[in-house]
Parts: sequence; C-alpha cells; structure tokens
Amino acid sequence: MIQYNCSSPDSLYAAVNASWCSTREDECHNRTASQSDLCLSRSAYLEKYLGPCRSPFFLPMCVTYLLIFVVGVLGNSLTCIVIARHRVMRTTTNYYLFSLAISDLLVLLLGLPLELYDLWSNYPFLFGVAGCYFKTCLFETVCFASVLNVTALSVERYRAVVHPLQAKHVVTHAHAKRVILVLWAVSLLCALPNTSLHGVETFKPRFGLTFPDSGVCTVVHDRWIYNLLVQVTALLFFILPMLTITVLYVLIGLQLHQERDCFDSKIGLNQDGVQRARHRQVTKMLCALVIVFGICWAPFHIDRVMWSYIDDWTAENHHVFEYVHLLSGVFFYLSSVVNPILYNLMSSRFREMFREVVYPKYLNSSMSAQKKSSLHFDIKTVSFQISYKTHFLVLFNF
Repeated sequence: MIQYNCSSPDSLYAAVNASWCSTREDECHNRTASQSDLCLSRSAYLEKYLGPCRSPFFLPMCVTYLLIFVVGVLGNSLTCIVIARHRVMRTTTNYYLFSLAISDLLVLLLGLPLELYDLWSNYPFLFGVAGCYFKTCLFETVCFASVLNVTALSVERYRAVVHPLQAKHVVTHAHAKRVILVLWAVSLLCALPNTSLHGVETFKPRFGLTFPDSGVCTVVHDRWIYNLLVQVTALLFFILPMLTITVLYVLIGLQLHQERDCFDSKIGLNQDGVQRARHRQVTKMLCALVIVFGICWAPFHIDRVMWSYIDDWTAENHHVFEYVHLLSGVFFYLSSVVNPILYNLMSSRFREMFREVVYPKYLNSSMSAQKKSSLHFDIKTVSFQISYKTHFLVLFNF
C-alpha cells in the first residue's frame, strides 16, 4: 500500500527546492495527504507509476528459472559436445540441432540472468543504453534463429524422405553449414529494427527533481511502429513457419505411409527398406521436437501481440497480462531445455553418446561386452541374409 505523508522527511515535498516551490505555490502548498504526489517518498512515487520494484512472484520464478538453467545448460552442452566430438554424429540433421543448442545456450547463459535481474529489480536498469540494445537484440535474434533452424531442418527432412535422389546432391554438410550461417545472419538483421526502437527511459523532471533511478529498458520511439513490428514478426517468424512445417510433416507422413504399405507387401527387407525405417525414426523425433517447439513459443508471441494490441491498460488488463507474461517467460526458457531431453528419449545414438560423455568407464566396459557378443542390438537391428553363410547387420538408429 502506497503511503502519503507530507510531513515525512523522506517525502518529495521535503526534497523540493524552495526556489521552485516559491514559483508554484498552488501546486506546492495546496496539497492534501491523500492526493498529492509530493506527499510520497521517492520509492513510493516510482512504485505508483512503475509498479513494484521487485516482482511478487520472484521467489517461485527464481526457483523455476534456476532449475531450467541447470538442466538446460547441461543438456545443451552435452548435445554440442557429442556432435562436435564424434564424427558419426556430424550429419546434416545434427548440424541444425547443434545450431539450436547454441541458440538455447545463448538464451540460458545471457538472457535468463537478465530476466532474473528484472524480476529482482524492475528498475533502475543498470546496464545503460548499450545493455538495453544487447538484451533486445539477443532475444530477437535467438527467437528468429530458432524458428528458422526448425524450419530449415523440416525442409531438409522433407527432401531426404520425399526427394531422396535430390537430397543426395543438395543436402550436404557444406550446404547445411551455409544455410545455418545465412539464417543466423538473417536473424540478426531482422532483429535490428526492433532493437533500434528500444532504449533506457527515465521519468521527466518533476517538482524540480530528477529521478535517475526510474530508468527502464523499454520502447522509446513511436509505439505504433513497435506494434506493427511485433505483429509482422509474429506472422513471418511463427505463424507462417509453423504452417509450413505442418504441411511438410504431413507430406512426409503420407510418403512414409505409402512406402510402408509398399514394403510390407514384400518378404523381408532390403537396404532401401532399412533406410526408410531410419527416416521414420528420425522423423518421429523431429516431429515431436516441432510440436514442443510450437507449444513453448506460442505463449511468447501471444504475450507480445497482446501487449501491442491493448491501448486501454485497466487494472484488470494489467493483472491478466502479468500472468500471461510470467507464463510466456517460463515456456520461452523451457523450450531451451526440452530438446536434449527429447534426443535422449527418442534417439538411441544420442543416448549412447550422452552416456559416453557422462560415464566413460561404464560405456567402455559395455562396449567390451558387446564386442564379445555375436549379435549387437541397439534400438532396431535388421538382419537380412545375402547368402546361406553371410549375414549383414544394418543398424539404422539415429
């Protein structure tokens, strides 16, 4: 509850310069304890117009974010180490997953601490204009890069399954690296317009007093431009990509269904059948990744569009938006955690490589035991007879 007390030595009235007060006698002297801002302390005055300095949800959000931070940093670091260390993991698909892991690490290591600081102290913003630019540019770039990575990954899967002959010549390691560099460059360029609209805004001098501790990182230029940018980016970097990805995976599913019916009519499996089975496994995992991605990022865009559309900020609107904003933040950072968990749950190869990094001795003993066995099964092992005495084991785990 904001307290009005004009007689308090901490009130703005006590800090007002006498020369300023003499020129504005009506405003300075004709005040009531219940109405005049002069009767507020500096902290109460800022709270009246900026809200509480510390979020009332700081403690539960802090616990949630710290858990997300630990799990996300460990999981994405393991993903990067596994792909970088093992040549067998350096596939075109995994290059995109590596890029996703990098964007997730940037969010967790740089963005999440800033988010926690905002919850702890919403104002003043201590990092200056440069820090405000960095914060805005980081979140915008990562937002765009993540959705472009997932879209490019889906296009690569579509080519590999529906147009395999074309994919052999087009979907190469060099091509994947070039695409990733381009999409990061595009993401950075597209983040600049919104970044340029932000800055550190402080209260204008009032009562002859300045309020340097009121600085917040926010939109400082025309609000309608920002609102337009938010709506355009939500369309271009979420709605359209998710629709495109949905169509691609529907086409992939239809193709795999047709091929399964075709191969089921034959006796046994040939190498093409093994390759198709591998495609099905990879596609299932990536489809799950896309679904989770859409669920996690939808609240983020709803939060931004909601903020851009509301003009009349009533107390009820503020209350609803506060909960939407907190929920969108949790889902936003949660999206940086779920990917490594999905890899571990749905990919035997990732799971095996994770174990090698975390438990190298366990894996070495396990591999020694496996070498002594005549048969080695991972997730799915297909054995087909070429001659009466020769068998080939084809492993098609991802």
